[in-house]
Amino acid sequence: MERPSWAPPDIDLDRPSASRVYDYFLGGAHNFAIDRQLADAIASMTPAIGDTMRANRAFLRRAVRFLVGAGITQFLDVGSGIPTVGNVHEVAQQADPSARVVYVDVDPIAVSHSRAILADDPRTAVVHADARDPEGILADPGTQRLLDLDRPVAVLLLGVLHFVPDSDDPAGIVARLRDGMPPGSAVALVNVTHEDQPPEVIEAQKMSGRTGTPIHLRSRVELRAQFDGLTLDDPGLVHIPLWRPDSPLDVDDHPERFGALAGIGRTVEA
Repeated sequence: MERPSWAPPDIDLDRPSASRVYDYFLGGAHNFAIDRQLADAIASMTPAIGDTMRANRAFLRRAVRFLVGAGITQFLDVGSGIPTVGNVHEVAQQADPSARVVYVDVDPIAVSHSRAILADDPRTAVVHADARDPEGILADPGTQRLLDLDRPVAVLLLGVLHFVPDSDDPAGIVARLRDGMPPGSAVALVNVTHEDQPPEVIEAQKMSGRTGTPIHLRSRVELRAQFDGLTLDDPGLVHIPLWRPDSPLDVDDHPERFGALAGIGRTVEA
């Protein structure tokens, strides 16, 4: 197949990529037939997975618009994957053209694609780093070049910490990122949960334990602890569609079916 301009030469196009599978579920254009085949196989086993991913992306858009409206124009998107359709910098820069975004991911394929896609955007940077290394993320030259850490920053952790086991202290990761931010900053979180879920959904999610990236389901109490030291914005920690929906019509009778909780917390203003 002909290699598109956004696919760097060091990427194997004959092997599926988790980040490109995610792009496909979101309706993006940065994926190949091999990725779509894997996505369709996954969806055949867990039919709601695409809806959950799209609900997460819709929350991202609402959260970014909300935070820009609150005066924050710097974003640190940890676990970003490929900046696909409805990405952070497009939403933020539509609201404020001066907005700056640093994308962070541990997957070298996602990082390589992202750098190719964003090569001509001076208000974005892509950092190859692990979410479990907040100090390394903040000290990275890309972060230091693009973000002014003396001004408020919004840290986005949207669906990454549920890949972090309890032994790596996800609440501590949030706290270390929080402590590296100036007053007036914010943290947005999404994590899958076992609460309000039927047994078959919980069992399907537990199957991730057979892979190299198992998913860790967490309770409201556990997720609320990740907001320690932060003030939660209304409506608090809720199922994804319930967080400030654009319209009441966007919330169906079973918002819990998306299987994840979302919230935004702020650091104390100076």
